[in-house]
Amino acid sequence: MTRLSELPRRLRFACVLLLLTACGDDGGRLDPSEWYPGGATTNTLLLGPNAFSLPARNLTAEHDQAFFSGNSFFNQAWVEAPASTTARDGLGPLFNARSCSGCHFRDGKAEPPVDGQGPFVGLLLRLSVDGPDGTRVPDPVYGGQLQDQALPGVPVEALASITFETVSGTYADGTGYTLERPIYQVGPGGYGAFGAGLRVSPRIAPHMIGLGLLEALPVARLEELEDPDDLDGDGISGRVQWLATATGMQPGRFGWKGDAPTVERQVAGAFAGDMGLTTRVVTSDDCTVGEPECVSAANGGEPEVSDLVFDQVVLYSRTLAVPARRAADDPTVRFGQRLFARLGCDGCHVPSHTTGMGALPELSDQRIWPYTDLLLHDMGDALADDVPVALASGREWKTPPLWGLGLVRGVGGHTRFLHDGRARSLEEAILWHGGEAEAAREAFTQLAADERDALIAFIEDL
Repeated sequence: MTRLSELPRRLRFACVLLLLTACGDDGGRLDPSEWYPGGATTNTLLLGPNAFSLPARNLTAEHDQAFFSGNSFFNQAWVEAPASTTARDGLGPLFNARSCSGCHFRDGKAEPPVDGQGPFVGLLLRLSVDGPDGTRVPDPVYGGQLQDQALPGVPVEALASITFETVSGTYADGTGYTLERPIYQVGPGGYGAFGAGLRVSPRIAPHMIGLGLLEALPVARLEELEDPDDLDGDGISGRVQWLATATGMQPGRFGWKGDAPTVERQVAGAFAGDMGLTTRVVTSDDCTVGEPECVSAANGGEPEVSDLVFDQVVLYSRTLAVPARRAADDPTVRFGQRLFARLGCDGCHVPSHTTGMGALPELSDQRIWPYTDLLLHDMGDALADDVPVALASGREWKTPPLWGLGLVRGVGGHTRFLHDGRARSLEEAILWHGGEAEAAREAFTQLAADERDALIAFIEDL
């Protein structure tokens, strides 16, 4: 009798596919709800360049109208104050973008500059310097974020650039691969020297889908998933990023290190930090007393973003629909899903949850498939930025959702992933994993090429 291991590799792969697709529940039967990752909100209509830009399918007429109003303000360019267009003046004086869509093109994910030169588009640099007792604090002059654009007459803070160092490796089957490690340089500051021990921490703008659903996950669900002391011995020790807010402690759900508890706070932070626009939530921009031209510049009112505009942009951001799966029942995709679980990827990228009470009724009680636990995890030295944020150490990052990743190329024309966009493909993103994900990464390198392709095919279908 011929053993499976003695068959040619491609025939062996086909046999495994047949075995898996023939399995019953123990083999992982497809749940019909997996076709609709956003539950009743799922976009089933448009999966082309605007796949991330449709409203939740179940929005009421009132909320649908507010969505499209929010869309117009999300895409509009803000201008210098004073201006005749008072509804959208107040930009800067220091900023990174003139509009929300300047970073989130078509509501999608940004990419690093091809030539490595600033000013960057959709790539921010957080700043920190040496503080007391070994802590990290914002730069006393330049603040916590580098703004590389400015209004006329106001010096930019600085321009940054990126060079790349090649990192090579080999799969168990002998196939080689190369990765690119980014190295950031910050040019001369427009307001004098930077503080001692300057560190930069890059942040790429993520795609915008499903935010209101993630916001609606019950706190009890996140607490159920965390295992900070790894009591189950699986090598994964995720923990909630607890943040102090005016209403008490809340889990951080947004931002690469979970530094925003709500969509409202995330949007307000982006208005202030990225565009220099104040809101009722964040009432000052990133100007410091060490930047006199910034401090003395005209503003567009207090706040510069009216409550009506702000609320509509928040609703828009909450209700961008998650696209439907395209090939959930494809045998290769199903095989990749098995491998995803076998390698332990679902230990952090937890497949499914049910939302609780959402900010809108349409977001409540939805079975969703985001593939995240929204917890902090140690991702190893290679991805570490050595800059703590609240409870997150310099090695910890919040698990990002995987939904929509296969549509990034069609929306934005690129396939750059991870917090700084260093990964040029999903394959490279996996290879950069370390820390708590080191075992899964190592298991990935042991797979045959067809198996690796199947795993990627599954992720691309999410």
